[in-house]
Amino acid sequence: MTSKEENAKSTNRVLRISQLDALELNKALEQLVWSQFTQCFHGFKPGLLARFEPEVKACLWLFLWRFTIYSKNATVGQSVLNIQYKNDFSPNLRYQPPSKNQKIWYAVCTIGGRWLEERCYDLLRNHHVASFGKVKQCVNFVVGLLKLGGLINFLIFLQRGKFATLTERLLGIHSVFCMPQNIREVGFEYMNRELLWHGFAEFLIFLLPLINVQKLKAKLSSWCIPLTGAPNSDNILATSGKECSLCGEWPTLPHTIGCEHIFCYFCAKSSFLFDMYFTCPKCGTEVHSLQPLKSGIEMSEVNAL
Repeated sequence: MTSKEENAKSTNRVLRISQLDALELNKALEQLVWSQFTQCFHGFKPGLLARFEPEVKACLWLFLWRFTIYSKNATVGQSVLNIQYKNDFSPNLRYQPPSKNQKIWYAVCTIGGRWLEERCYDLLRNHHVASFGKVKQCVNFVVGLLKLGGLINFLIFLQRGKFATLTERLLGIHSVFCMPQNIREVGFEYMNRELLWHGFAEFLIFLLPLINVQKLKAKLSSWCIPLTGAPNSDNILATSGKECSLCGEWPTLPHTIGCEHIFCYFCAKSSFLFDMYFTCPKCGTEVHSLQPLKSGIEMSEVNAL
């Protein structure tokens, strides 16, 4: 029986991160409610709520407390994470919700404490009488003690995973799951596929810049289209000099690289500077020397046009 009870407690134990997430969700909800409430008075006189801001906030938080902790035994953040409060003083092993007194004292400690702190700060800030100086020191001392107690409680919470706030420890309420949590079976098939594809994509990104696509294209074209005739024939130069073998336009400052094809000077020069092993994209001939086209052939081509 004891082993079963220990296993049930271990499975129903709320993680520390879940309890902290619930507190953060509560703070986010309070900020959202307050921002929406202040927008309702956007068209009124500026500073209308400044004088009664602590009281208005207390009323809003009391309204939230009434429909969350008082009625459902859980805050909004806890309800989202399937968590609720349990009475830790109860001797029963079964779930026992917090008593009515615990809920009321929870509202007094949280809502009333924040209202008292804000209101005392406003009162002491507006009065500079010597008698208020001692009161201010006492209030600061009490607030400091509470902050220190909250810090010590948080360190104990990190070690034991119970009572995330000082109020919960003082009132004897802690977080439990609303329903028993089943042990989740995590499958890593999707993650393995993502990691494999990510590694393959990084390998391609690293490999593609190292491949000379132009040279590879020239090799494939030379294999698919066999060459016929002498490569240095002037007649072939004259008939094939109508367009650049790289850009396909009329060759500007026509030059040859040692084969029968014509190139623009800038096309051939830039390709050769980019790749010292540049070859002709049509026949695959390597660049021996960049030579201008003979003037006789060039003039005969112009006259033929």
